Amino acid sequence: MRRIKIRNPFTAIWMYFARMRSFATHNPVATNYAIDGLLVIGALNLAGSNNNIFAQRLGAGDFHLAMMQFLPQSINLLIIIPAGLFADSLRNKARMVSGALVAASFFFMVVAGISFITDQPLYFFLIFLALANASSMVYNIGWQGFFPEVVEAEKRNAVLTIRSRVSILVSLIAPLISGGILASIPSEEGKIIAHQVFYAIVAIMLLGNAFHLKKIKATKPAPPTNLKLREIKKASSRLLRNKPFVIFTLVALFFHMTWQMDWTLYFIGQANYLHMNEFQLSLTAVGSTAAHFLTLKFWSKRNQRHGVEKPVTFSILGFALCPVAILVSTSLPIAFGPTVFLMIHTFAMMFTVTVGLNFFQCLIPVLDEEYRSFSVSVYTCLMTLSNAVMPLAGVALYRSLGGNITGLRITFAIVFVLRIIAAGIWWLRIKKAPKGAVE
Repeated sequence: MRRIKIRNPFTAIWMYFARMRSFATHNPVATNYAIDGLLVIGALNLAGSNNNIFAQRLGAGDFHLAMMQFLPQSINLLIIIPAGLFADSLRNKARMVSGALVAASFFFMVVAGISFITDQPLYFFLIFLALANASSMVYNIGWQGFFPEVVEAEKRNAVLTIRSRVSILVSLIAPLISGGILASIPSEEGKIIAHQVFYAIVAIMLLGNAFHLKKIKATKPAPPTNLKLREIKKASSRLLRNKPFVIFTLVALFFHMTWQMDWTLYFIGQANYLHMNEFQLSLTAVGSTAAHFLTLKFWSKRNQRHGVEKPVTFSILGFALCPVAILVSTSLPIAFGPTVFLMIHTFAMMFTVTVGLNFFQCLIPVLDEEYRSFSVSVYTCLMTLSNAVMPLAGVALYRSLGGNITGLRITFAIVFVLRIIAAGIWWLRIKKAPKGAVE
Protein backbone atom coordinates (compact mmCIF):
# COMPACT_ATOMS: atom_id res chain seq x y z
CA MET A 1 0.00 0.00 0.00
CA ARG A 2 1.34 3.39 -1.03
CA ARG A 3 2.06 5.72 1.88
CA ILE A 4 0.80 9.27 1.58
CA LYS A 5 3.33 11.76 2.83
CA ILE A 6 1.79 14.67 4.72
CA ARG A 7 3.69 17.87 4.09
CA ASN A 8 4.63 20.07 7.02
CA PRO A 9 2.49 23.25 6.77
CA PHE A 10 5.51 25.47 7.39
CA THR A 11 7.31 23.71 4.54
CA ALA A 12 4.31 24.28 2.26
CA ILE A 13 4.26 27.97 3.15
CA TRP A 14 8.00 28.27 2.57
CA MET A 15 7.68 26.55 -0.82
CA TYR A 16 4.80 28.85 -1.78
CA PHE A 17 6.82 31.97 -1.02
CA ALA A 18 9.83 30.41 -2.76
CA ARG A 19 7.72 30.03 -5.92
CA MET A 20 6.56 33.62 -5.58
CA ARG A 21 10.16 34.78 -5.21
CA SER A 22 11.19 32.75 -8.25
CA PHE A 23 8.32 34.19 -10.29
CA ALA A 24 9.24 37.74 -9.25
CA THR A 25 12.87 37.15 -10.26
CA HIS A 26 11.98 35.88 -13.74
CA ASN A 27 8.97 38.19 -14.37
CA PRO A 28 9.91 41.62 -12.99
CA VAL A 29 7.46 43.60 -15.17
CA ALA A 30 4.49 41.42 -14.22
CA THR A 31 5.52 41.58 -10.56
CA ASN A 32 5.82 45.37 -10.60
CA TYR A 33 2.40 45.72 -12.22
CA ALA A 34 0.98 43.28 -9.67
CA ILE A 35 2.26 45.50 -6.86
CA ASP A 36 0.83 48.52 -8.67
CA GLY A 37 -2.58 46.80 -8.75
CA LEU A 38 -2.28 45.76 -5.11
CA LEU A 39 -1.68 49.32 -3.93
CA VAL A 40 -3.80 51.48 -6.20
CA ILE A 41 -6.79 49.17 -6.72
CA GLY A 42 -6.77 48.17 -3.07
CA ALA A 43 -6.72 51.82 -2.01
CA LEU A 44 -9.47 52.96 -4.37
CA ASN A 45 -11.58 49.92 -3.49
CA LEU A 46 -11.23 50.64 0.23
CA ALA A 47 -12.35 54.22 -0.37
CA GLY A 48 -15.07 53.42 -2.89
CA SER A 49 -16.73 50.67 -0.86
CA ASN A 50 -17.44 53.13 1.96
CA ASN A 51 -18.07 56.45 0.19
CA ASN A 52 -21.85 56.17 0.04
CA ILE A 53 -22.38 55.07 3.63
CA PHE A 54 -19.98 57.77 4.89
CA ALA A 55 -21.87 60.40 2.89
CA GLN A 56 -25.16 59.21 4.41
CA ARG A 57 -23.66 59.58 7.87
CA LEU A 58 -22.77 63.17 6.94
CA GLY A 59 -26.41 63.82 5.97
CA ALA A 60 -26.54 62.93 2.24
CA GLY A 61 -29.89 62.29 0.50
CA ASP A 62 -30.67 60.50 -2.77
CA PHE A 63 -29.44 63.31 -5.02
CA HIS A 64 -26.36 63.94 -2.86
CA LEU A 65 -25.50 60.30 -3.50
CA ALA A 66 -26.04 60.79 -7.23
CA MET A 67 -23.85 63.92 -7.10
CA MET A 68 -21.03 61.72 -5.82
CA GLN A 69 -20.89 60.38 -9.37
CA PHE A 70 -21.88 63.56 -11.22
CA LEU A 71 -19.46 66.03 -9.61
CA PRO A 72 -16.23 63.99 -9.97
CA GLN A 73 -17.04 62.99 -13.53
CA SER A 74 -17.90 66.59 -14.46
CA ILE A 75 -14.45 67.67 -13.26
CA ASN A 76 -12.92 64.75 -15.13
CA LEU A 77 -14.53 65.95 -18.36
CA LEU A 78 -12.57 69.19 -18.09
CA ILE A 79 -9.21 67.51 -17.60
CA ILE A 80 -9.28 64.27 -19.58
CA ILE A 81 -8.36 65.57 -23.04
CA PRO A 82 -5.77 68.10 -21.76
CA ALA A 83 -4.29 65.27 -19.68
CA GLY A 84 -4.11 63.02 -22.76
CA LEU A 85 -2.44 65.70 -24.84
CA PHE A 86 0.00 66.38 -22.01
CA ALA A 87 0.79 62.65 -21.73
CA ASP A 88 1.52 62.45 -25.48
CA SER A 89 3.93 65.38 -25.13
CA LEU A 90 6.00 63.63 -22.44
CA ARG A 91 9.09 61.52 -22.99
CA ASN A 92 8.52 59.83 -19.62
CA LYS A 93 4.84 59.21 -18.82
CA ALA A 94 5.78 57.50 -15.54
CA ARG A 95 6.31 60.92 -13.95
CA MET A 96 2.76 61.95 -14.83
CA VAL A 97 1.39 58.72 -13.37
CA SER A 98 3.33 59.11 -10.11
CA GLY A 99 2.45 62.82 -9.83
CA ALA A 100 -1.26 62.04 -10.16
CA LEU A 101 -1.00 59.49 -7.35
CA VAL A 102 0.71 62.04 -5.08
CA ALA A 103 -2.13 64.51 -5.74
CA ALA A 104 -4.79 61.86 -5.07
CA SER A 105 -3.01 60.93 -1.84
CA PHE A 106 -3.11 64.55 -0.68
CA PHE A 107 -6.84 64.93 -1.40
CA PHE A 108 -7.73 61.68 0.36
CA MET A 109 -5.72 62.82 3.38
CA VAL A 110 -7.80 66.03 3.43
CA VAL A 111 -10.96 63.88 3.29
CA ALA A 112 -9.60 61.89 6.25
CA GLY A 113 -9.49 65.06 8.35
CA ILE A 114 -12.64 66.65 6.93
CA SER A 115 -14.61 66.76 10.19
CA PHE A 116 -11.75 68.65 11.85
CA ILE A 117 -11.63 71.26 9.06
CA THR A 118 -15.25 72.44 8.77
CA ASP A 119 -18.67 72.24 10.43
CA GLN A 120 -20.21 71.50 6.97
CA PRO A 121 -18.33 68.28 6.21
CA LEU A 122 -20.72 66.89 3.58
CA TYR A 123 -20.05 69.53 0.92
CA PHE A 124 -16.31 69.60 1.58
CA PHE A 125 -16.33 65.80 1.38
CA LEU A 126 -18.02 65.91 -2.02
CA ILE A 127 -15.54 68.50 -3.33
CA PHE A 128 -12.33 66.85 -2.15
CA LEU A 129 -13.56 63.38 -3.08
CA ALA A 130 -14.17 64.75 -6.59
CA LEU A 131 -10.63 66.17 -6.69
CA ALA A 132 -9.19 62.84 -5.53
CA ASN A 133 -11.22 61.11 -8.22
CA ALA A 134 -9.94 63.55 -10.86
CA SER A 135 -6.35 62.83 -9.82
CA SER A 136 -7.08 59.12 -10.11
CA MET A 137 -8.41 59.73 -13.61
CA VAL A 138 -5.15 61.47 -14.60
CA TYR A 139 -3.31 58.45 -13.21
CA ASN A 140 -5.48 56.16 -15.32
CA ILE A 141 -4.89 58.14 -18.53
CA GLY A 142 -1.15 58.20 -17.98
CA TRP A 143 -1.17 54.51 -17.01
CA GLN A 144 -3.02 53.47 -20.18
CA GLY A 145 -0.64 55.47 -22.35
CA PHE A 146 2.40 54.13 -20.49
CA PHE A 147 1.42 50.44 -20.36
CA PRO A 148 1.82 49.72 -24.14
CA GLU A 149 5.28 51.32 -23.97
CA VAL A 150 6.33 48.87 -21.25
CA VAL A 151 4.66 45.58 -22.17
CA GLU A 152 4.84 43.93 -25.60
CA ALA A 153 1.53 43.04 -27.28
CA GLU A 154 1.91 39.27 -26.91
CA LYS A 155 2.52 39.59 -23.14
CA ARG A 156 -0.26 42.07 -22.27
CA ASN A 157 -2.99 39.53 -21.53
CA ALA A 158 -0.67 37.61 -19.17
CA VAL A 159 0.53 40.75 -17.35
CA LEU A 160 -2.99 42.16 -17.01
CA THR A 161 -4.25 38.78 -15.80
CA ILE A 162 -1.62 38.70 -13.03
CA ARG A 163 -2.36 42.32 -12.09
CA SER A 164 -6.09 41.60 -12.12
CA ARG A 165 -5.66 38.52 -9.92
CA VAL A 166 -3.79 40.52 -7.29
CA SER A 167 -6.20 43.47 -7.60
CA ILE A 168 -9.21 41.19 -7.20
CA LEU A 169 -7.70 39.54 -4.14
CA VAL A 170 -7.08 42.82 -2.35
CA SER A 171 -10.51 44.05 -3.45
CA LEU A 172 -11.94 40.95 -1.78
CA ILE A 173 -10.17 41.59 1.50
CA ALA A 174 -10.55 45.39 1.81
CA PRO A 175 -14.37 45.73 1.91
CA LEU A 176 -14.72 42.62 4.06
CA ILE A 177 -12.39 44.00 6.72
CA SER A 178 -13.71 47.58 6.57
CA GLY A 179 -17.36 46.44 6.55
CA GLY A 180 -16.76 44.14 9.50
CA ILE A 181 -15.03 46.89 11.47
CA LEU A 182 -17.81 49.41 10.76
CA ALA A 183 -20.56 46.94 11.67
CA SER A 184 -18.83 46.14 14.98
CA ILE A 185 -18.64 49.79 16.13
CA PRO A 186 -21.80 50.72 18.10
CA SER A 187 -21.72 54.53 17.93
CA GLU A 188 -22.13 56.79 14.90
CA GLU A 189 -19.21 58.92 16.09
CA GLY A 190 -16.99 55.87 16.25
CA LYS A 191 -18.04 54.81 12.75
CA ILE A 192 -17.17 58.26 11.35
CA ILE A 193 -13.72 58.08 12.95
CA ALA A 194 -13.21 54.63 11.40
CA HIS A 195 -14.12 56.04 7.97
CA GLN A 196 -11.51 58.76 8.41
CA VAL A 197 -8.86 56.20 9.35
CA PHE A 198 -9.69 54.26 6.18
CA TYR A 199 -9.20 57.37 4.02
CA ALA A 200 -5.83 58.01 5.69
CA ILE A 201 -4.76 54.44 4.84
CA VAL A 202 -5.88 55.02 1.25
CA ALA A 203 -3.68 58.13 1.07
CA ILE A 204 -0.65 56.21 2.36
CA MET A 205 -1.16 53.36 -0.14
CA LEU A 206 -1.41 55.73 -3.10
CA LEU A 207 1.70 57.60 -2.01
CA GLY A 208 3.57 54.30 -1.68
CA ASN A 209 2.56 53.33 -5.20
CA ALA A 210 3.80 56.67 -6.55
CA PHE A 211 7.30 55.75 -5.40
CA HIS A 212 6.97 52.11 -6.49
CA LEU A 213 6.19 53.08 -10.11
CA LYS A 214 9.73 54.42 -10.48
CA LYS A 215 10.78 50.78 -10.93
CA ILE A 216 8.77 50.41 -14.15
CA LYS A 217 10.61 51.58 -17.28
CA ALA A 218 9.37 51.97 -20.85
CA THR A 219 11.09 49.72 -23.39
CA LYS A 220 9.48 51.31 -26.47
CA PRO A 221 8.55 54.87 -25.51
CA ALA A 222 6.41 56.73 -28.04
CA PRO A 223 8.06 59.88 -29.42
CA PRO A 224 6.67 63.03 -27.74
CA THR A 225 4.22 65.12 -29.77
CA ASN A 226 3.85 68.88 -29.96
CA LEU A 227 1.09 70.56 -27.96
CA LYS A 228 0.48 73.22 -30.63
CA LEU A 229 -3.07 73.81 -31.91
CA ARG A 230 -2.06 72.45 -35.32
CA GLU A 231 -1.17 69.10 -33.75
CA ILE A 232 -4.47 69.02 -31.84
CA LYS A 233 -6.40 69.58 -35.09
CA LYS A 234 -4.34 66.88 -36.80
CA ALA A 235 -4.95 64.44 -33.98
CA SER A 236 -8.70 65.16 -34.00
CA SER A 237 -8.92 64.75 -37.78
CA ARG A 238 -7.09 61.41 -37.71
CA LEU A 239 -9.28 60.24 -34.85
CA LEU A 240 -12.51 60.95 -36.76
CA ARG A 241 -11.18 59.07 -39.80
CA ASN A 242 -10.25 56.07 -37.64
CA LYS A 243 -13.42 54.06 -38.35
CA PRO A 244 -12.59 51.04 -36.10
CA PHE A 245 -12.01 53.45 -33.16
CA VAL A 246 -15.24 55.37 -33.80
CA ILE A 247 -17.37 52.22 -34.03
CA PHE A 248 -15.76 50.63 -30.97
CA THR A 249 -16.25 53.83 -28.96
CA LEU A 250 -19.94 54.17 -29.86
CA VAL A 251 -20.69 50.55 -29.00
CA ALA A 252 -18.71 50.79 -25.75
CA LEU A 253 -20.47 54.04 -24.88
CA PHE A 254 -23.91 52.48 -25.16
CA PHE A 255 -22.86 49.59 -22.92
CA HIS A 256 -21.39 51.97 -20.34
CA MET A 257 -24.58 54.04 -20.32
CA THR A 258 -26.63 50.94 -19.48
CA TRP A 259 -24.02 49.79 -16.95
CA GLN A 260 -23.72 53.10 -15.07
CA MET A 261 -27.43 53.94 -14.98
CA ASP A 262 -28.18 52.03 -11.79
CA TRP A 263 -25.00 52.56 -9.78
CA THR A 264 -26.61 54.86 -7.21
CA LEU A 265 -29.90 52.97 -7.36
CA TYR A 266 -28.13 49.79 -6.29
CA PHE A 267 -27.12 51.39 -3.01
CA ILE A 268 -30.60 52.88 -2.55
CA GLY A 269 -32.15 49.46 -3.10
CA GLN A 270 -29.75 47.75 -0.72
CA ALA A 271 -29.89 50.34 2.05
CA ASN A 272 -33.48 51.63 1.86
CA TYR A 273 -35.47 48.59 0.74
CA LEU A 274 -33.40 45.55 1.70
CA HIS A 275 -32.14 47.29 4.88
CA MET A 276 -28.65 45.83 4.55
CA ASN A 277 -26.09 46.88 7.19
CA GLU A 278 -22.45 47.77 6.60
CA PHE A 279 -21.28 44.16 6.76
CA GLN A 280 -23.98 42.97 4.36
CA LEU A 281 -23.12 45.83 2.00
CA SER A 282 -19.48 44.77 2.10
CA LEU A 283 -20.54 41.22 1.24
CA THR A 284 -21.89 42.55 -2.07
CA ALA A 285 -18.40 43.75 -2.98
CA VAL A 286 -16.82 40.61 -1.51
CA GLY A 287 -19.13 38.35 -3.50
CA SER A 288 -18.35 40.23 -6.71
CA THR A 289 -14.63 40.10 -6.07
CA ALA A 290 -14.67 36.43 -5.09
CA ALA A 291 -16.57 35.59 -8.28
CA HIS A 292 -13.99 37.51 -10.32
CA PHE A 293 -11.10 35.83 -8.53
CA LEU A 294 -12.51 32.32 -9.06
CA THR A 295 -13.34 32.87 -12.74
CA LEU A 296 -10.36 35.00 -13.82
CA LYS A 297 -8.27 32.02 -14.96
CA PHE A 298 -11.21 30.57 -16.91
CA TRP A 299 -11.90 33.83 -18.78
CA SER A 300 -8.20 34.48 -19.34
CA LYS A 301 -7.97 31.12 -21.11
CA ARG A 302 -11.03 32.04 -23.19
CA ASN A 303 -9.14 35.18 -24.20
CA GLN A 304 -6.18 33.12 -25.38
CA ARG A 305 -8.40 30.72 -27.29
CA HIS A 306 -11.08 33.03 -28.73
CA GLY A 307 -9.55 36.52 -28.52
CA VAL A 308 -10.47 39.34 -26.14
CA GLU A 309 -13.62 40.55 -27.95
CA LYS A 310 -16.05 37.61 -27.76
CA PRO A 311 -15.92 36.99 -23.97
CA VAL A 312 -17.13 40.56 -23.35
CA THR A 313 -20.57 39.55 -24.68
CA PHE A 314 -20.97 37.20 -21.72
CA SER A 315 -19.88 39.95 -19.33
CA ILE A 316 -22.60 42.28 -20.60
CA LEU A 317 -25.17 39.49 -20.24
CA GLY A 318 -23.86 38.92 -16.72
CA PHE A 319 -24.48 42.56 -15.90
CA ALA A 320 -28.02 42.10 -17.25
CA LEU A 321 -28.61 39.67 -14.36
CA CYS A 322 -27.78 42.34 -11.75
CA PRO A 323 -31.16 44.14 -12.05
CA VAL A 324 -32.77 40.72 -11.66
CA ALA A 325 -31.11 40.46 -8.25
CA ILE A 326 -32.93 43.60 -7.09
CA LEU A 327 -36.23 42.68 -8.75
CA VAL A 328 -36.34 39.23 -7.14
CA SER A 329 -34.96 40.10 -3.70
CA THR A 330 -37.26 43.09 -3.13
CA SER A 331 -40.26 40.86 -3.96
CA LEU A 332 -39.46 38.46 -1.11
CA PRO A 333 -39.99 38.80 2.67
CA ILE A 334 -37.33 41.07 4.15
CA ALA A 335 -35.84 38.16 6.11
CA PHE A 336 -34.83 36.44 2.85
CA GLY A 337 -34.27 39.44 0.57
CA PRO A 338 -30.62 40.27 1.37
CA THR A 339 -29.50 36.64 1.15
CA VAL A 340 -31.21 36.04 -2.19
CA PHE A 341 -29.83 39.33 -3.52
CA LEU A 342 -26.28 38.34 -2.60
CA MET A 343 -26.68 34.90 -4.20
CA ILE A 344 -28.01 36.19 -7.54
CA HIS A 345 -25.62 39.13 -7.66
CA THR A 346 -22.58 36.95 -6.93
CA PHE A 347 -23.64 34.46 -9.62
CA ALA A 348 -24.02 37.31 -12.14
CA MET A 349 -20.53 38.56 -11.31
CA MET A 350 -19.03 35.24 -12.40
CA PHE A 351 -19.49 36.40 -16.01
CA THR A 352 -18.31 40.01 -15.70
CA VAL A 353 -14.55 39.89 -15.06
CA THR A 354 -13.72 40.46 -18.74
CA VAL A 355 -15.06 44.03 -18.65
CA GLY A 356 -12.09 45.02 -16.52
CA LEU A 357 -9.68 42.56 -18.13
CA ASN A 358 -10.64 42.88 -21.80
CA PHE A 359 -12.01 46.35 -22.58
CA PHE A 360 -8.60 48.01 -22.49
CA GLN A 361 -7.15 45.19 -24.61
CA CYS A 362 -10.01 45.69 -27.10
CA LEU A 363 -9.26 49.41 -27.22
CA ILE A 364 -5.50 49.19 -27.83
CA PRO A 365 -5.67 47.77 -31.41
CA VAL A 366 -7.97 50.58 -32.63
CA LEU A 367 -5.84 53.41 -31.21
CA ASP A 368 -3.78 55.73 -33.40
CA GLU A 369 -0.15 54.87 -32.71
CA GLU A 370 1.05 58.46 -32.97
CA TYR A 371 -1.71 59.94 -30.80
CA ARG A 372 -2.34 57.04 -28.46
CA SER A 373 -2.91 59.01 -25.24
CA PHE A 374 -5.08 61.57 -27.04
CA SER A 375 -7.23 58.74 -28.43
CA VAL A 376 -7.50 57.18 -24.96
CA SER A 377 -8.48 60.59 -23.58
CA VAL A 378 -11.29 61.08 -26.09
CA TYR A 379 -12.57 57.57 -25.38
CA THR A 380 -12.30 58.11 -21.62
CA CYS A 381 -13.98 61.51 -21.90
CA LEU A 382 -17.08 59.95 -23.46
CA MET A 383 -17.21 57.15 -20.87
CA THR A 384 -16.78 59.75 -18.14
CA LEU A 385 -19.62 61.87 -19.54
CA SER A 386 -21.81 58.80 -19.33
CA ASN A 387 -20.57 58.16 -15.79
CA ALA A 388 -21.49 61.72 -14.80
CA VAL A 389 -24.95 61.74 -16.35
CA MET A 390 -26.32 58.18 -16.17
CA PRO A 391 -26.38 57.62 -12.37
CA LEU A 392 -28.15 60.98 -12.04
CA ALA A 393 -30.52 60.00 -14.87
CA GLY A 394 -31.24 56.69 -13.15
CA VAL A 395 -32.14 58.43 -9.88
CA ALA A 396 -34.24 60.99 -11.76
CA LEU A 397 -36.17 58.19 -13.52
CA TYR A 398 -36.70 56.39 -10.21
CA ARG A 399 -37.97 59.59 -8.57
CA SER A 400 -40.24 60.39 -11.52
CA LEU A 401 -41.80 56.94 -11.18
CA GLY A 402 -42.73 57.66 -7.58
CA GLY A 403 -39.47 57.28 -5.67
CA ASN A 404 -40.83 54.12 -4.07
CA ILE A 405 -40.39 50.37 -4.40
CA THR A 406 -42.59 50.25 -7.52
CA GLY A 407 -40.54 52.99 -9.18
CA LEU A 408 -37.33 51.16 -8.26
CA ARG A 409 -38.54 47.91 -9.81
CA ILE A 410 -39.71 49.57 -13.03
CA THR A 411 -36.36 51.36 -13.36
CA PHE A 412 -34.40 48.13 -12.90
CA ALA A 413 -36.63 46.36 -15.44
CA ILE A 414 -35.74 49.08 -17.96
CA VAL A 415 -32.04 48.68 -17.16
CA PHE A 416 -32.33 44.92 -17.71
CA VAL A 417 -33.78 45.38 -21.20
CA LEU A 418 -31.16 47.97 -22.15
CA ARG A 419 -28.30 45.65 -21.14
CA ILE A 420 -29.70 42.82 -23.24
CA ILE A 421 -29.74 45.23 -26.19
CA ALA A 422 -26.14 46.30 -25.39
CA ALA A 423 -25.00 42.66 -25.49
CA GLY A 424 -26.68 42.22 -28.87
CA ILE A 425 -25.00 45.33 -30.30
CA TRP A 426 -21.57 44.22 -29.06
CA TRP A 427 -22.05 40.78 -30.66
CA LEU A 428 -23.28 42.35 -33.90
CA ARG A 429 -20.14 44.53 -34.02
CA ILE A 430 -17.98 41.41 -33.75
CA LYS A 431 -19.90 39.58 -36.46
CA LYS A 432 -19.87 42.57 -38.86
CA ALA A 433 -16.19 43.44 -38.35
CA PRO A 434 -13.82 42.62 -41.26
CA LYS A 435 -12.18 39.22 -40.91
CA GLY A 436 -9.06 39.58 -38.73
CA ALA A 437 -10.09 42.96 -37.35
CA VAL A 438 -11.46 41.41 -34.16
CA GLU A 439 -9.17 39.16 -32.19
